[in-house]
Amino acid sequence: MRLRKKMAKKLSIIFMALWLTGCAPFTENNIIEELTPVTFLSLSKGDEGKIKISTILPSLSKEKKSVVTQEVSLIKEVLRSFNLNFYQEMKFGQMRMLIINEDLGRNEGIMSIINVLLTDPDISLRIYLVIVKGNFEEYLENQLDKQENLDYSFYQMLKHYEEKNQGELSVVNLHEFKNLLYTPYSDPFLPVFKIENDAISYKGTALFQNDKLVEILTTFDDRIFQLLHNDHYLAVLPIPKLQVVLGHVRSKTKVDINKSLSTMTYTVNIDSRIEEYRGEKQLFDPQDLEDFKKDIQSNLEKQTQELVKKMQELNVDPLQLGIHTLKPFSKPMDEKKWIELYKKMDIKIKYNININPLTDANSKRQNL
Repeated sequence: MRLRKKMAKKLSIIFMALWLTGCAPFTENNIIEELTPVTFLSLSKGDEGKIKISTILPSLSKEKKSVVTQEVSLIKEVLRSFNLNFYQEMKFGQMRMLIINEDLGRNEGIMSIINVLLTDPDISLRIYLVIVKGNFEEYLENQLDKQENLDYSFYQMLKHYEEKNQGELSVVNLHEFKNLLYTPYSDPFLPVFKIENDAISYKGTALFQNDKLVEILTTFDDRIFQLLHNDHYLAVLPIPKLQVVLGHVRSKTKVDINKSLSTMTYTVNIDSRIEEYRGEKQLFDPQDLEDFKKDIQSNLEKQTQELVKKMQELNVDPLQLGIHTLKPFSKPMDEKKWIELYKKMDIKIKYNININPLTDANSKRQNL
């Protein structure tokens, strides 16, 4: 009896120690020399419903790097597959990017991928999500010898545009995508990069309906999207049809919905200046400048109207227009009801443009 009490006492002490420290009886390997962190994963469609996952190993070492690829049925399988073929144990704790192939996003959807990331305590909610058009694994193979820190350079570019709030391209992390995916009255979006001629470049913004990619906004549509949604600022806004480039473009938006929820007025107020003009108007003449402002306003209204109409047809709301139906002291509208209203709603676009007077900037510098 006394022996049983002693054993019970010892077991209770061990249990309390484990409970207080939050440790499992089996500890993970955390010896730095035996580990290699994963800085990114590239996901694309594999054969027979599998997922092809690639990365660069070793990521942070000065040893010769190589691209490793495995096809798995479940994302969590990839760690075991990689570990069986590499001399160091891989860890996800330093992962900074998840690169998803366009075909996977369009055909399979990325809900299951997002949920795996969200339930892994080792993966930061700050990791960047990116859509890629083209074969990213092949691009890595071709560029690895030419650009040693390829993955780090890509990450630094995304980080730069996120921190500077320049609105030049869409930068979305896991936390932001999760909020857009699971919050009512919103649909997520991600940046799109395209691989061509051994180079990778930004191409636009991918729009999602729930978790499936349905459209990619490019060129002028993407610039308008950045202006309306992202950071409301563009360093330059080229309008080729009018042969003009607007610079330091800042926007403020206002949304009004009538009581019957049948009509929405989307007003965009813009402050800007003309950086370049190759047309025939004499813009130092006040009347010509005023006429030209009306031309710009008309052009932007037409382009934005077409963009919003496209979003309605696709049944996506990345601008989160549905939020404007919320009223104090009233029950929020059912999301399904909003979707039906949104598809039929008459959305009117209005621009108010203020262009700073044209001056001779060089003469000002000489007078300083």
